[in-house]
Amino acid sequence: MPRFFLAPESWQPLTSLDEEESRHASQVLRLRAGDALEVFDGQGRRAEAEIATVAKHQVALRLKQQTFSAATSPAITLVQAVPKGKTFEWIVEKAVELGVSEVIPLVTRHTVVQYDAQDALKKMAKWQRVAMEACKQCGQDHLPRIHAPVPWSAWIHRPHQGLLIIASLADGAVSFRALMGKQGTIEKATILIGPEGDFSAEETSQALAAGFHPVTLGRIILRAETAAMFALSALRFSQMEDWFYGI
Repeated sequence: MPRFFLAPESWQPLTSLDEEESRHASQVLRLRAGDALEVFDGQGRRAEAEIATVAKHQVALRLKQQTFSAATSPAITLVQAVPKGKTFEWIVEKAVELGVSEVIPLVTRHTVVQYDAQDALKKMAKWQRVAMEACKQCGQDHLPRIHAPVPWSAWIHRPHQGLLIIASLADGAVSFRALMGKQGTIEKATILIGPEGDFSAEETSQALAAGFHPVTLGRIILRAETAAMFALSALRFSQMEDWFYGI
């Protein structure tokens, strides 16, 4: 069944998709009056709906029974140094599938790409759209927040809550198993992933001083995007094994 985003403020018995979603329904999927679809609001609510009328820029719906789902626990924030090219879009998409709560793009000393204020806002909007499309594809009802790129110097001094993890190539980094073996059930976690070339020594020292636990991802050096998926999967599995198997 096709799936569409319906903003929380638009949830009435008779409502309409926004212009972009309407265009996708009417012109791309060529849905017609009487067809069934599913909508979600990005905050855990979903409903089946029937198309009432179809126009080029407005698809009107009749909402049916609504259901609610709790957010995946723990709430995970992925803080990812932005890699080159379009890789970050892939990272956002896969992070949504793994149930992250938010993604913070980070500009570090070794980050190749740089953003001015206007570029940062454009990228944020684009990545948020990627996250929405990923939610539509994978059945995720909670839309994570995708932030604008932020410089390391501004981000590291913010307050950080929950279990703090930095993927590290430095000596003294422990395995995920060793770290999680000391943790009970956690409600919040932040995973920090570096750029090509890893964090600078100063950045690593600042992260450790801020309370981040250095964790190794194994003997093989992983690409930034692979490291992010490894870390998210390992953390999710350690806390919610049934999340993978549907038990």
